[in-house]
Amino acid sequence: MSSEVAPVIAFLGAGNMAGAMISGLIAEGISPNQLRASDPSDAALARLEAMGLSHLSTSPDTLYEDADLVVAAVKPQVIPAALTAIKDQLGPRTALLSIAAGIPISSLQSQLGGDVSVIRCMPNTPAMIGLGASALYAPDSVDAAHRELAEQVTNAAGKTVWVTREDLLDAVTAVSGSGPAYFFALIEAIARTGTELGLEEEVAMALTVQTALGAASLAAQATEPVATLRENVTSPGGTTEQALQSLQAHDFDAAVAEAVRQCAARAKALGEEFG
Repeated sequence: MSSEVAPVIAFLGAGNMAGAMISGLIAEGISPNQLRASDPSDAALARLEAMGLSHLSTSPDTLYEDADLVVAAVKPQVIPAALTAIKDQLGPRTALLSIAAGIPISSLQSQLGGDVSVIRCMPNTPAMIGLGASALYAPDSVDAAHRELAEQVTNAAGKTVWVTREDLLDAVTAVSGSGPAYFFALIEAIARTGTELGLEEEVAMALTVQTALGAASLAAQATEPVATLRENVTSPGGTTEQALQSLQAHDFDAAVAEAVRQCAARAKALGEEFG
């Protein structure tokens, strides 16, 4: 990939995740002329056209021939057919960034054939508002330029980390990929109890969501560990201590740990099915 020529990033799929990444890239200064996408949905493509993209199609056509990075932003069950449709357009200059959960690199390369480098990504749904957490993995054969381009795409939708082994993406799935659902469940439970204590439903939800947002933001900005932040709220003999003691009496830590482990185990099993 030449550093003197603006890279071309092509999206295979134009759903919400792809749209968020494209919007973030444009906001960071990437020209819409460097971006292209195919998707069977005219409505999805119309949203990208409104962002300034002109290289759009409901079929793969020849959109991917000069792409430096192809972002596979389709559901795992669609991947085999989608890659078959474009594989003849890809060559050594192109890398594939797959956000299809569970499909290992060996399977993706087998479907593509040829010399296409593959990078795997595990994003999460807050990427759709630019607050995503994404983990990337690439084998040693993927060059630095393609790694940087992949990271640029995921950084456009939030925060990116790299993992050193592909199997660690199962742990990523358990922590951040599925993680938003854990927090949503906690928000639901706290707000519901607030209504049982007499608050109006809208008031309970507003307080709970803002508290979750504030706690997460404080944790992200603080220099001290999260444990210290928790201790700062917990006065001896006070209300917070009583609440935390109740959580521990119900094996809160063990319940969360088991949920995350079960998620990781399921992610591994799904990967083996695809593999």
